[in-house]
Amino acid sequence: MLTIGCHLSSSKGYLAMGKDAVKVDADTFQFFTRNPRGTKAKALNPDDIAAFLDYAGDHGITKILAHAPYILNAASADTHLRELAGEIMADDLSRMEHLPGNCYNFHPGSHVGQGTETGISHIARVLNGILKSRLHTTVLLETMSGKGSEIGREFEELREILDRVEQSDHMGVCLDTCHVWDAGYDIVNRLDQVLDHFDAVIGLGRLKAIHLNDSQNPLGSHKDRHAKIGKGHIGLDAMVRIISHPALKDLPFYLETPNELDGYAGEIALLRACIKPEA
Repeated sequence: MLTIGCHLSSSKGYLAMGKDAVKVDADTFQFFTRNPRGTKAKALNPDDIAAFLDYAGDHGITKILAHAPYILNAASADTHLRELAGEIMADDLSRMEHLPGNCYNFHPGSHVGQGTETGISHIARVLNGILKSRLHTTVLLETMSGKGSEIGREFEELREILDRVEQSDHMGVCLDTCHVWDAGYDIVNRLDQVLDHFDAVIGLGRLKAIHLNDSQNPLGSHKDRHAKIGKGHIGLDAMVRIISHPALKDLPFYLETPNELDGYAGEIALLRACIKPEA
């Protein structure tokens, strides 16, 4: 069964997001925990959360994915910026305890000239400062395209972070199809080999979510420009192979394509129609 959703605005609350998900025939969704380009977060509304949990149970909404704001950089050379990343992530995880059993995704960060090794050390130190054994949320490192000094363009870099995290049982990976394509992993012609490599380096058991995005750019471009499904260099056929792959088909897929609700509805309908029913 295909579990698929899209990115929704959290400005109107959880219940509104749940209703928007049902409108587009989604059974999950992703949302920003706060302003994606800032640090401000809305106060939690316990009544809204309770109403959402009831609604989600009635409508089969599962495994929602929270996304940290883009401005965080746990790999920064600036101590204040690393501390800010830790404070915001700790607050986000505290808020996610009201929605236990879900995932929280973040971009590992950019080393901004310090070198990958130093950046990885900073990221692991931030994670070790915020992850607690009582946590009921899985924290996901996102695969990155490798623009600038981004960390996470290679699976080996994510593995190094995971190896340094003390509470690593609370950690996983979110694979972004646009990002890995732009990073140089050929998921169009060599999907099996890419997944075998991921398994050998990180382990498929760590893979908890897929960002399903086409790419505006060719393989290895390191650009990170998402395209609508079937409208980019990855293409619809490859997307269908990804959502149908035995190693991936039971994972939740989240669309981050350049769309409004009606566009997401069309993509979800298209992808559901492309899945062959199991015998």
